Amino acid sequence: MSWYADHLVPRVVNRVCSTPGIARWRRQAVAGLTGTVVEIGFGSGLNVPFYPTAVERAYAVEPRDEAWRLARDAVADSPIPIERIGLDGQHLPLADASCDAAISTFTLCTIEDDALAVRELYRVLKPGGTLHVLEHGLAPDARVARWQWRLDPLERVIADGCHLTRDVAPLIERTGFAVTWIEQRYERGPKPWSYFTVARATKPLD
Repeated sequence: MSWYADHLVPRVVNRVCSTPGIARWRRQAVAGLTGTVVEIGFGSGLNVPFYPTAVERAYAVEPRDEAWRLARDAVADSPIPIERIGLDGQHLPLADASCDAAISTFTLCTIEDDALAVRELYRVLKPGGTLHVLEHGLAPDARVARWQWRLDPLERVIADGCHLTRDVAPLIERTGFAVTWIEQRYERGPKPWSYFTVARATKPLD
């Protein structure tokens, strides 16, 4: 870990990801969360104000102490208990089938083994539980995608491992989830960074 990754990146992410435009995406992402929720890449708690009233408890997985410190007010003001339970979305300290829902926002782009992280979410969800995602990723336009592949090595360096070229929908389907709703489009901003996917998927009942 470096000072840059531990302290500066969480502050930059907090600023960039707290715009009104992204808040509208967050509202879509959290819609339908219920019961006990695990959130990987909790960050500075930007999703917390949008949690539905049906959420009863949240487990936060966040590797950066600075991000958790920035989340202090959101956690304190939340009407539900929020507990930081771990640092690594690839290895969740939760029992099998212990959560009703899971959410990842702008996190699977950065986790080293994104497939392992999604498998972990699948493991800890109850049958019928839902996975909610909001991610940026690989654009469908060939010209934009070429620029994403060119910029990806630099992006990983300056943005603490973030990838521009991941495609979240096939990833969650390969894990066994059934995608029940999805919206994909460009947000305002440079196109290599602004092709967003917001989706909900369900773990089969058996």
